Amino acid sequence: MASIFATMPYSPVWIIASKEIKDGLRNRWVSFITLIFMALSLSVTFAGSAVSGALVLPELPVLISSLSTIAVFIIPLTAILISYDSFVGEEESGTLLLLLSYPLTRKQIIAGKLLGHSIMMAFTSLLGFGITALLLLILGKDYPVGITVCVFSQFILSSILLAMTFILIGYVVSLRSTEKARAIGLLLFVWFLFVLIYDLVLLALLVADLSFMTPELINVLIAFNPTDIYRAINLVAVGAEDLQGTLSLIAQSGLGLSVLYGLLIVWIIGLSILALSVFKCKKL
Repeated sequence: MASIFATMPYSPVWIIASKEIKDGLRNRWVSFITLIFMALSLSVTFAGSAVSGALVLPELPVLISSLSTIAVFIIPLTAILISYDSFVGEEESGTLLLLLSYPLTRKQIIAGKLLGHSIMMAFTSLLGFGITALLLLILGKDYPVGITVCVFSQFILSSILLAMTFILIGYVVSLRSTEKARAIGLLLFVWFLFVLIYDLVLLALLVADLSFMTPELINVLIAFNPTDIYRAINLVAVGAEDLQGTLSLIAQSGLGLSVLYGLLIVWIIGLSILALSVFKCKKL
């Protein structure tokens, strides 16, 4: 993998990206995240039915809904763990000031770090979840090749976009923090808020049956949480039905795949602009 990166063009953005990738390879982050994703997908796919007393391969909609429900916890967490010290860590060690002394713009630094971390998450997602799809096609006779490849491709793509969203959230917090401990603490709170608290509050509002909770407002509330957008993409892609709680709400939101992908991209663009703005205002 490292030899492939060495042959790439040496633009300023790529130099920074390759440095982040090499750090990830040297620190075993790439291997560690890949193993987590692989263990997650394989256990859900081939051992998830054990709770019912029999080992059978699940139907594709059930499998993707289960994978997205668990992955929505793991992917944002791994994304913030590789990005929380991207700026505050370098500031503490003095390398950020040295980096800014080179003929690099702050936009190039953010773009390079985002490219490097995104490639790491893309590689781990493709390998970790792709192996599961390959094994399903080999072992599962009831899985059509075209549909399975399409569904898992969307699952992997949406996982990468979700990871990019939380990587950028990590950059914003890292740029605003003065200590690594404070950055990781605040990011864990953000993770807890988006992944758990937001859905619980939304579900409570629905159960309360308040008159102002219209379908349009529900769609807006879903759009304000990237983890809900991620789950909506994968539930809509497989046409998942008979779900409960917020999963039922997301599946019946009425938002199309193009709109949902557009919302995630808006999150990424907005957070990129915010991170650059914070970086430009940062005094070193």
